[in-house]
Amino acid sequence: MTGTADGPEMDLIRDAVTDAQARVRFFRLAFGAANAQQLTSPREAIGTLEGYYRTSRLSPALSVTRDLPRREVKLAYLMALCADRALPMGGTLAFEATGPGAWQLMAEGPRLVLDEPLWSVLRFGAGGAGRALRPAEVQFLALHTLAEDMNLTINFVADEPVLRMATR
Repeated sequence: MTGTADGPEMDLIRDAVTDAQARVRFFRLAFGAANAQQLTSPREAIGTLEGYYRTSRLSPALSVTRDLPRREVKLAYLMALCADRALPMGGTLAFEATGPGAWQLMAEGPRLVLDEPLWSVLRFGAGGAGRALRPAEVQFLALHTLAEDMNLTINFVADEPVLRMATR
């Protein structure tokens, strides 16, 4: 250590703290409680998503100009976490809000890998996987449950190198 208040060690600590804060904010929105009356500003929605993926192999693009119900942001973030699992070598995530509760997500990368039983959870719930879900797969069930609560369905089509997801 250099023994000074500024230096490479402090830069590493600052970066680690910034990344940890971004992850907490993202997971709070993705997995936390959200009711229909809570709103998320465009600045918070975009900033939280970009902060979470700042040091990731994925590059997100979310273009929103109005406050969104927190449940809709939660829906988009859970979709991102599912798409993340399909892009082991990284890529891009492009979001479009097409109406109340309606999102389209296009995920593209050099390699697309879909575990079909896991992805069937989005259509059929926990039993769709035919096995117990691992902790790292909980976003699939959380997305299915939230979509069901919002009277939405999650559709997805994989055509390498592109994965398209949409709610309706």
